[in-house]
Amino acid sequence: MSVADIVQNMQSKFNSSAAAGLDLVFQFNIEDGDNYALIVKDGTCAIEQGDNPNANVTLIMDSATLKGITTGETDGMQAFMAGKLRAEGDMMLAMKLGELFPV
Repeated sequence: MSVADIVQNMQSKFNSSAAAGLDLVFQFNIEDGDNYALIVKDGTCAIEQGDNPNANVTLIMDSATLKGITTGETDGMQAFMAGKLRAEGDMMLAMKLGELFPV
């Protein structure tokens, strides 16, 4: 499964009601793949390949960690504590990902 497939899968699980009134950019920097940004704005979610300079939080991991988190096989907090996931910017927003993209 490619990083593009994983991100598309996340978008398909998007919970628009949890995103009402939000205006956020989540940047995913994938160490062994392409970088993507998820732009959440007023109940919508758009995907953009590459780096977004307006990211509120940047999550850095490899593609296996991203896949594990998005499928529910890996707990995001455990991945963070184990050093498999790093966050830059507003770390509290990373916690919102579970509401916005339920497994």
